[in-house]
Amino acid sequence: MPYRLNDELQTTLARRVDRFPSQTRSANGLKHAAVACVVVADDDGQGAIVLTRRSAKLRAHKGQWALPGGRIDAGETPFEAALREVHEEIGLLLPTANVLGQLDDYQTRSGFLITPVVVWAGPGADMQANPDEVESIHRISFTELNRPDSPIFLDIPESDRPVIRLLVHDNFVHAPTAAVMYQFREVCLHGRHTRVDHFEQPVFAWK
Repeated sequence: MPYRLNDELQTTLARRVDRFPSQTRSANGLKHAAVACVVVADDDGQGAIVLTRRSAKLRAHKGQWALPGGRIDAGETPFEAALREVHEEIGLLLPTANVLGQLDDYQTRSGFLITPVVVWAGPGADMQANPDEVESIHRISFTELNRPDSPIFLDIPESDRPVIRLLVHDNFVHAPTAAVMYQFREVCLHGRHTRVDHFEQPVFAWK
């Protein structure tokens, strides 16, 4: 079904994420980061989520698909960090009132604890990629996020946990980004309280 980006959709997303009992973890011994699930309009005025391709200039995970985000600075909340990273990476300056809530913390194999934050940017969001961090910006429609052949779960010999990956157009998006996007889909688009912390990352993302 189409998801027209309007006040009704904003209210629905806010209500669903507010009702979701998100799970938080201690960041002791881990690098705490925040990512943003930024809700914008696609070219047809339908709801979409912002996905970026990381710059080839970066030292780690260069060229990979990612949500806007990064390390939480000392004294920052996850909400503040997510909004700062959105501004730094894709040029959107959004107030804290645009934060709808948060999803479950996700611990990565590389020693990060990621807090996903759901942020409403609305129609007319004018984004500009920071070339030092972002190669390209993509608006992934909610219809694409809901495609019936995605996600895909794989078994690997290195772990007893299923690896999750999403199909986005002709591309594969892997965890942790895939796990966060899948939970956004389940919680915000369908109101289903779905956990994703048991989903594994591909081995290449463990470093």
